[in-house]
Amino acid sequence: MIEVVATALVIGTVAVHFAFIGYLVIGGFLALRWRRTLALHILVVAWGIGSTVCALPCPLTSVERWARAHAGMAPLPPDGFIAHYLTGVLYPENAVGVVRALVVGVVLLSWLLVHRHEFRATRTSV
Repeated sequence: MIEVVATALVIGTVAVHFAFIGYLVIGGFLALRWRRTLALHILVVAWGIGSTVCALPCPLTSVERWARAHAGMAPLPPDGFIAHYLTGVLYPENAVGVVRALVVGVVLLSWLLVHRHEFRATRTSV
């Protein structure tokens, strides 16, 4: 029974990781439609920066490591989620810098559009 629960937990943590990364990339664009989501996106970006630049440990990775051990699965490599599921899978290992730059560019573009949208909204309502 523990193996089934642990396997489900592995699947869940992988899904949440992908959702987090997806929201990191497109969350600013969602804020164009739902302004209240911008604060959450700022927090997600801050966590992404902290985990990349400051090597903050990801709590999901710890959960996945525990769940894999209890599900009888191969352990997650020491480099963690991104190195295991994304780097070398979705993009080549030598493209990490380019991918990070693209993510930063997309986030900044989305925030610029949100700012422009808000600026225009306040100008037209005055």
